[in-house]
Amino acid sequence: MKLSKGSRTLSAGTLKDRLSKLAPPIPNPVAALQASVEFVPAKIPRKRRLQMLAVAVWSVMIPLTCGIFFYLCSSPPLWPFLAIYMLWARFDQKPERGGRSTNLVRGSRFWKYFAEYYPASFYKEAELPADRPYVFGYHPHGIIGMGALVTFATEATGFSQAFPGIRPHLLTLTSNFTIPFYRDILMAMGVCSVSKQSCSNILKSGPGSAITIVVGGAAESLSAHPGTADLTLRKRLGFIKLAIQHGADLVPVFSFGENDIYQQMPNEKGTTVYTLQRKFQSLFGFTLPLFHGRGLLNYNLGLMPYRRQIVAVIGKPIHVDQCDKPTLEEVRRVQEKYIEELMRIWNTYKDQFAKSRVRELSIIE
Repeated sequence: MKLSKGSRTLSAGTLKDRLSKLAPPIPNPVAALQASVEFVPAKIPRKRRLQMLAVAVWSVMIPLTCGIFFYLCSSPPLWPFLAIYMLWARFDQKPERGGRSTNLVRGSRFWKYFAEYYPASFYKEAELPADRPYVFGYHPHGIIGMGALVTFATEATGFSQAFPGIRPHLLTLTSNFTIPFYRDILMAMGVCSVSKQSCSNILKSGPGSAITIVVGGAAESLSAHPGTADLTLRKRLGFIKLAIQHGADLVPVFSFGENDIYQQMPNEKGTTVYTLQRKFQSLFGFTLPLFHGRGLLNYNLGLMPYRRQIVAVIGKPIHVDQCDKPTLEEVRRVQEKYIEELMRIWNTYKDQFAKSRVRELSIIE
């Protein structure tokens, strides 16, 4: 049987339909990415852009300062000056002796934009007389502890106005003071080493001296998930013993929203991810939470924190009697009072500042 000329000819549309039935269309990865990423509108108020810029700059401050240092190293005429700087930094004891806090740095407009980004603030529950030293315990650690930085290492939220005469020093890892230029920025903000000697030197420097310890440390950062408040506290007795030895009042601080500014990869105990993270921590002294936030040009993919409100509630001071060698029973007795005060803060403000919580505050270890 002969086929007509028309039956032997396929139109372009008919051919495309028949081929599509034989093989499914190849997905477009670019289109899929655009569909899942929520991009920032072109028109954004200038103030919001400055807020985002401040957070972005601080987020890359370590690689930025390292990059500047290595760039300067590429210029031979600067080598003698850089060698003198590194030698001076090697023997500089200021990270262990209170730093070099300056109002010019702490009160910079840069930090105002930084705080307004979230926004971050604090709530004062009681007066703190400047006639004694203080140990602030900050909870939770979160991924990075942005609320602690804003509240105690800057004047963006007005700490010195609210607590006149109190000289706060946020404490961080000693290793941070080995990074060129970054170490000097930290000290200008009043940030010091978290070593035992550093704590003792600051608390002995006179009435009104204060240190802020992010109690949970690296271990607690692995529990930082939005809507939760899982604290590593039961075994943390060192900061309480330190307060007793120096007769420093203990002030619990709970930061609502600290755990909400990043999304962390699921890492429950027993998983391979959790095991590897704890192994890394045991080897290097810090850990690497696998997290993400937003980006400069989008709202849901990147390493910048989300815009989520952070409110640090600074609780009522717990007075302790000075004792050079407190017993374990005395330390645990003060710890119980501290935990009771921390729980009171949570129960008082959770319905106001933690409306999106998925579970209650829990002390996991």
